[in-house]
Amino acid sequence: MSTDLAQLAADRYEIADALHRYAFGLDHGDADSLASALAEDCVFDFTPAGRKLHLDFPRLTGRQAILNAVLPLLGPLDTSHTASNLQIEISDDSATLSAYVMSQHFMPREGSRRGSENALLMNRYDCELVRDGQRWHFKRVTIDNAWAQGDPEILNALATHRVLTTKPKPPK
Repeated sequence: MSTDLAQLAADRYEIADALHRYAFGLDHGDADSLASALAEDCVFDFTPAGRKLHLDFPRLTGRQAILNAVLPLLGPLDTSHTASNLQIEISDDSATLSAYVMSQHFMPREGSRRGSENALLMNRYDCELVRDGQRWHFKRVTIDNAWAQGDPEILNALATHRVLTTKPKPPK
């Protein structure tokens, strides 16, 4: 019995660690940390939250597609994610995780300025994970929004600004 409890404790720790690697990767623009939390064929679905927040963000399939879409979107922003209320269910080499993840997004270098543009989001995460050796990886991440404060449009506004400023200039 003690071996089962030790394995359960280790699994729960590793599943929480997957969420922490994911959050660290987003907050620091660290592709390696984010990638280490995702299965190769992970499905990332922000559409439930996107509908509520009026943000158009596609459902993504595959680790590389997620890295390519999410990191450039959040990278320029000052962002922090905090996870709480983790509920973990384990069955052999698969698991489910439900958690609240609060994310704060500020325009670059404006987080400490009074009145700076920002979005504070409280999101519900509904996830499936798979075991790979001792580590656990997200197989599916579905994000729904519980509530929001501020202006989530800064996520779209910054992306739009980047597209406009990096578009090649027409020849003269």
